[in-house]
Amino acid sequence: MRFAVKDTLTEEEIQKGLRSVIKDGLTTQTMVTLTGGVFLVAFALKLGASNLMIGLLAAIPPLAQLIQIPSIYLIEKYRVRRAITVYATASSRIFWLAIALIPFLFSIEAGLSFLIIALLLYATFGAVGNSSWSPWMHDLVPQDRLGAFYSKRMSLATALGIPLSLAAGFYIDYWKKLFPDYELYGYSILFFFGFLAGMLGVYFISTIPEPRMAPVEEKPKILKLILQPFKDANFKNLITFLGSWNFAVNLAAPFFTVYMLKRLQMDMSFIIALLVLSQLTSLAFLRLWGRFSDRFSNKSVLGVSGPLFMLCILAWTFTTLPEKYILTIPLLIAIHIFMGISTAGVTLASGNIGLKLAPKGQATAYLAANSLVNSLAAGIAPVLGGKFADFFAGRELAWTLKYTSPTGELLIPTLDFQQWDFFFFLAFLIGLYSIHRLAMVKEEGEVKEKIVARELISEVKRPLRNFSTAGGLRQMVQFPFSIVRTTFVKVRVRKNRRNRQWKQ
Repeated sequence: MRFAVKDTLTEEEIQKGLRSVIKDGLTTQTMVTLTGGVFLVAFALKLGASNLMIGLLAAIPPLAQLIQIPSIYLIEKYRVRRAITVYATASSRIFWLAIALIPFLFSIEAGLSFLIIALLLYATFGAVGNSSWSPWMHDLVPQDRLGAFYSKRMSLATALGIPLSLAAGFYIDYWKKLFPDYELYGYSILFFFGFLAGMLGVYFISTIPEPRMAPVEEKPKILKLILQPFKDANFKNLITFLGSWNFAVNLAAPFFTVYMLKRLQMDMSFIIALLVLSQLTSLAFLRLWGRFSDRFSNKSVLGVSGPLFMLCILAWTFTTLPEKYILTIPLLIAIHIFMGISTAGVTLASGNIGLKLAPKGQATAYLAANSLVNSLAAGIAPVLGGKFADFFAGRELAWTLKYTSPTGELLIPTLDFQQWDFFFFLAFLIGLYSIHRLAMVKEEGEVKEKIVARELISEVKRPLRNFSTAGGLRQMVQFPFSIVRTTFVKVRVRKNRRNRQWKQ
């Protein structure tokens, strides 16, 4: 049978399967790059989407994860995770072909409605595939190599996504110049190639071997499976942290692109360049975070990368005072650099810590419960964000320092919140609460965050010293005192030897 499971896998089969997992990661990254992010938001805006509609589009993928609840029953009944993943993923990704055809088949108004329906079906079938994929990978990937393997997979995927997104961005700009009246068709071509890449990924998934699921004495009910992780105090703390974290991030992140397109009036090519900069820094730090997660713990990595990400969200509120100013571009560049650094650590560690803390043989229920809470939080947040954007559209909170002298007065704007700024700040506050909840999670091997931060700074400074003339000069002027000690010892040995010879 093509999708037969095996009681045990040889090391050769495991390595072959891990290579297929990486290939799927590359093809999936291609699909996501060409169909999601900036391109999907821009496509929706061209169809006339409002802020609330953008929030709804961002809410669909996480809310669709609720389908994982009945998916648990499907997995526990048939116990063939590879077959479920392949069929569900193929059914999911075929909807990108339908989305690509929207400009050819529908009007602007009907096209936006069909986009929402197609994305809902895409996300729903994808959630069924994810519910079987995660516990399958939990049993396939060796636990002592989780950090190293997934950091490698993410690194290769990011390395592919960077030039691909740049090429796609230049293509869209070039298409707009050639065919300004047919801009939507340019996005259709991108989505079609994304669909092809996604279906190639389905093939790679079908080649990954599946170890047999751990046997159970009786098949428990779905509700019992879902509630089981909440009786585990430590895992419940993890769910609380990840739920509040996902709410904070998804309250703000879906609107970064809209903010730059509408509020800052930036070109698509510049926005993509900033995203590429963020991806480059993420790529540079992925392996480093992977080593730290294996050496210390996933919680320790989250304790450093999490607060850094929240500070980046807060920094978005200072990109206008109240409009673009001289520091807007430098600040955006800095934000995307540090978001890339922190995103690499958060993405890697948040995924691995759930896999690590879930008991072997019960990963399906634990990961599904975790996904359920995260999906609700991540689904509700962008809808509220869209409502906030409309509610605060005509509101402003300003704080200006005023200095008056006999010759005149000086006004220094220090704070100016408008529209998106309000919920960027709110997302920052909720993020601080989530970091507080992280402290209650216990993980084997965890160390204090300052140790990880010190190691991170040390790792960053080491290559920089190689390029620093000051570092080279410092090495030149440092006297090798060890040579003095060695020479002194040798002299004393010779002197003692001569004294013994003289006495004899």
